Amino acid sequence: MTAADTPGGAPAPIVTGAVNLRDVGGLPAGDRRARHGVLYRSGNLAQLEPRGIEDLAALQLRRIIDLRSDEEVLHAPSPAAAASEIVRVPLFLGSVASFFENDISLDEMYRRLVDDSADRVVQVVRGIVSDQPVLVHCTVGKDRTGVVVALTLAAAGVDEDAVISDYARTEGLLPAWRNRGVIERLRALHPRARHLEELATRSPAPVMRRLLDDLTGRFGSVSDYLRASGLSDDEIGELRRVLID
Repeated sequence: MTAADTPGGAPAPIVTGAVNLRDVGGLPAGDRRARHGVLYRSGNLAQLEPRGIEDLAALQLRRIIDLRSDEEVLHAPSPAAAASEIVRVPLFLGSVASFFENDISLDEMYRRLVDDSADRVVQVVRGIVSDQPVLVHCTVGKDRTGVVVALTLAAAGVDEDAVISDYARTEGLLPAWRNRGVIERLRALHPRARHLEELATRSPAPVMRRLLDDLTGRFGSVSDYLRASGLSDDEIGELRRVLID
C-alpha cells in the first residue's frame, strides 16, 4: 500500500498488501489534535504477504476489531499474527449482498446501521477505549469502518469537517483496478441497480454530513446517540482522553 501523508503531517503507515489503511492521528480537535499511533482503520487484511505482516507488526497493535460477517471472514480470514487480540463485531444485521439486491442508497444503509446495530456500534467504541493501539476494519474500510470511526472521532471531539474529510478520503484510496473489477462483478448480478457504484466504491462527504446531522437532530449530538445506546459518560471521557492530545 502507498498512501498520502496523514492530515497531521506524519507519514502514513505503509503495510504492504493492505488497502485503505491509515492512522487517524493528526485530525484537528479544536486547539488540539487526535493522537498518532492510537487508532487505525483499514479494509480487510487477507491479502497481506509476509512483508505486510511484518509491516503490520511494527504498528504494535494490541487489538484488531473486525466488523465483517462470518461469511466474509470465512472467505478472507485475517492473518493470525496480525495483533495480540482479534475481536469480532459483525456490524450489519443483514448480509452485505442484500444492500445491492434491495438497491438502497448509502444514506439508507448508514441510517439502518446506526439504528439497527447501535449496541454493536457501542461495543466497537468500547473496544477502542479499552486497549490501544487498535485497528478497526471491515472488507473495504469504507462503510462500516467509515461510520464507526466517524462516530468515534466525533464523540472524542474531533472537528466535524475533519471527521467528514477523513471519511471521504477512502474514495481516493481504493485502487481503480479494484473498483473496475468489483463493479463488473456486481453489475452482472444486479444490472438495474441505481446505487451500485455508490455502494461499492464511493464515500461522498455529503453522505457523512447528513448522517451526523441526523444523529444531532434526533439525539442532540453523536455523544448523546452513544449514551442513548449504552455508552457511559466515563467511557466517553476516557475515549476523549486516549484519542486526543
